[in-house]
Amino acid sequence: MSVVEQHPPAAPPSGPGPGPGAARPHRRTLARPTAAGLSAAMALLLCVGGGVWAFSALRINIATLMDSGDNAVAFLSRALPLDFPPTGELLSLIWQTLAIVVSATVLSVVLSVPLALLAARNTTPGTAARAASRGVIVLCRAVPEVVFAIAAFRVFGLGGMTGVVALGVHSVGMVGKLYADAVEQTDEGPRTALRATGAGRLQQITGAVLPQALPSLVATALHRLDINLRASAVLGFVGVNGLGYALSTAITTLDYRRAMAIALVLLLLCFVAESISGAIRRTLLQDVTASRRSSRSWPALRGARRDDRPGDTNAVVGTAAVGTAPVGTPASPAGGATPVRRRRSLPRWSARRIRRTTWLVLTVALVVASAVRSGLSWGTLRRGAESFFPTLGDFLPPGTGGIGGQLWDDLWVTLQIALAGTLIGLVLALPLGALAARNVVGSPRVARFFRTVILLVRAIPELVLAIVFVVVTGLGAVSGALALGVGSIGLLGKLVADSLEETDPGPARALVATGARRHQVFFGAILPRAWPAVVGHLLYQLDVNLRAATLLGIVGAGGIGYDLLNAARVLQFPVVTTIVLMVLGLVLLIEGLAVWVRKVYA
Repeated sequence: MSVVEQHPPAAPPSGPGPGPGAARPHRRTLARPTAAGLSAAMALLLCVGGGVWAFSALRINIATLMDSGDNAVAFLSRALPLDFPPTGELLSLIWQTLAIVVSATVLSVVLSVPLALLAARNTTPGTAARAASRGVIVLCRAVPEVVFAIAAFRVFGLGGMTGVVALGVHSVGMVGKLYADAVEQTDEGPRTALRATGAGRLQQITGAVLPQALPSLVATALHRLDINLRASAVLGFVGVNGLGYALSTAITTLDYRRAMAIALVLLLLCFVAESISGAIRRTLLQDVTASRRSSRSWPALRGARRDDRPGDTNAVVGTAAVGTAPVGTPASPAGGATPVRRRRSLPRWSARRIRRTTWLVLTVALVVASAVRSGLSWGTLRRGAESFFPTLGDFLPPGTGGIGGQLWDDLWVTLQIALAGTLIGLVLALPLGALAARNVVGSPRVARFFRTVILLVRAIPELVLAIVFVVVTGLGAVSGALALGVGSIGLLGKLVADSLEETDPGPARALVATGARRHQVFFGAILPRAWPAVVGHLLYQLDVNLRAATLLGIVGAGGIGYDLLNAARVLQFPVVTTIVLMVLGLVLLIEGLAVWVRKVYA
């Protein structure tokens, strides 16, 4: 803990001693702990302590893993060589999966934009509307996508429409929240200017708010596309077509060669999608940054038309008068003002405009083709809307089906799986995240290599990891915890690396100037300043792992997910509702803890 030096006030002399002019001794006292430090320490202790408790309760130890070595060798012998489907069938499965994922992401964007505008403080002054929209967003995020798939299956039956609705509605939870945050962070200046001209609320939103938030909206949609692609593997176990359904069929028939081949295809597909979307996000951010820099470089021309050119007497002078003529009227040779002839001209086809237009055309074509391939139609949507309330009645009121005690026990196991998986992820992600941060390792090549490792791990769906660990370690919660622990490296490692790179370089440079070594700089300047963000990311990972642990029970990885799938199979939909409410309460509790920690640090 850091210390500060204080000079105590002079005390009156009592007896012989140094005179008033003598030097006073220094007293070293410990710095007082802050509320932010205490909250972070408490949250960290809760997570680590809960993880250690879960390790003990689940009996995860080195001996258990060593005993599974023979099973791992046997599994590899049964999974190799890989058996890929025929080329035509494989391409059809890939296209079916991509069509569902793209259509679901577009649906989430369409639903999230109005919800985000209602949830943002600067676009919705009413407290009731904001609370209602925020509640819808939280509900969509807390309910697992497999539950939405079960309900959508009752409405739409087999086909891609079930996957589109399930993934799309669940994605509103994340997309809507991030969209609302992006809207609240927009600059009020352009909107105030439009309001001064008499523009209405809708004109202000479409002309000032949404254009500013557009880069964040696009980046969030691309990020959600990657998540939906990994989640598509889960939906295959409830009858949604694509690679997930083929994987489910292979696992059910114990055809591990075909299952691992499809899992490899899904992994490569996720990796490629993550790489492409990351490149698009970086290009988009570079364009936005360049646009902002150019606008700051020419402050005097902000009010002028973009097609004005020096020496053009037909152009409108937007910010300065020529000679003695009024603003907006060019001066005539005789000194008088002549009427202005306004000329409209299209912007030039720069490289930036060509690039954006190309991406727009390709995106529209992909969305249309995906909608056709996944079976979207107005007739299907209309029939679904007509069946919504009867289907909702099947899930209400909640019930336990006579297994209420078992549900509570399995919920407790689900929490243990999430805590143990989060602790494993923290132990593995901290060193990998540090090695992926450029300001820590000092070598761009080393940082890039470990970034690629993290990206590869992140591309593996947790369900695929759970299948592998179930085969290796057997059925139960241990396989689920190990799957979540390895899967946490992808997200938590990336967030840790980003947090380390975003720290203020000043303290690190100061330590380097004093001759400190690299590990001293890391533990003395970089990690302490990134620790609050790391703790926040840890709580977020626990939230993610809790919902993921609910789904891993589908493949026998323990927890309440097994009860969820069984209840859906035997049409006990009130039990499904009860399980959802139980998981929802636990998720909200953890999310409330994370929000409290973030508020303390704000």
